[in-house]
Amino acid sequence: MANTTVDMEKQPLLEEQPQEAPEQEPTLQELQQQVREAQRRYFKAWSKSTSGKWNKRIMIGTTFLVTMFMVFCFGVVVTDSLTDDGEVWHYPARVPLEAHIMSKCPDAKDCLHDMILPAMQNISDKVDFKLSYIGTNTADDDGVLCQHGSEECLGNIIELCAAHLYPNPKTYLGFTMCMSRQYDDIPKQTLVEDCALEHSVSMDKLNSCIDRDEGRFATDMLRESFNRTKNADVSKSCTVRLDGEVRCVRDGGEWKMCEGGHSAEDLVADVMKLYQAQWEY
Repeated sequence: MANTTVDMEKQPLLEEQPQEAPEQEPTLQELQQQVREAQRRYFKAWSKSTSGKWNKRIMIGTTFLVTMFMVFCFGVVVTDSLTDDGEVWHYPARVPLEAHIMSKCPDAKDCLHDMILPAMQNISDKVDFKLSYIGTNTADDDGVLCQHGSEECLGNIIELCAAHLYPNPKTYLGFTMCMSRQYDDIPKQTLVEDCALEHSVSMDKLNSCIDRDEGRFATDMLRESFNRTKNADVSKSCTVRLDGEVRCVRDGGEWKMCEGGHSAEDLVADVMKLYQAQWEY
């Protein structure tokens, strides 16, 4: 009897159940499909509901009103841009401002420092500014001749390359002014590198510009600049031209031909007069 007695403590609480095969989880693609199907059903049901219909009507009405408002505004702009004679109104163009310099010229340094640079801080958005260089085109191998020698020609080229690579005057004019402060050292590498670093100008890009097409690209830019100065009948560094006319000359340490004054404030005043006068036409 003792041998057939079952020890209840050793019996399992539940009879062992046969193990079922684990349910296979859906793939990511299947889950995405289920989500898209649920969204489709939801939006379909929403669009048929009262609130959905009203929201749809509101969206259509709002879109219509916005479109009509934009058409109205466009009409007002077009109307305001016409003169009494029906001609289109032209907003003021930038006033041409140009400085003709030599990179190793002390007068160029004074001209940029005392007049051009401080004036540009106030009128940079109202002028089309350009730096041009004074020199002679020749028939020899180099093709250019500068008053202060070949070093000045290279200095001119470096500054022209900076203007070509960084057309914003805030960059290339600042770089040129930095070079001009030590015009005697132009074109020493240490000076160029210091000014490039100060004004975020890439030395690699500068060197690539100077060496491009074995130097022909940069030399051609200098020749074109010389021609521009010659065509303007300018020979003195520094000559400032405003709206195509000589505004002031810095020569031999003196200001000359500066009707209306030679200060930065005087130049700013003249630029503003020319700029604002365009509103009258």
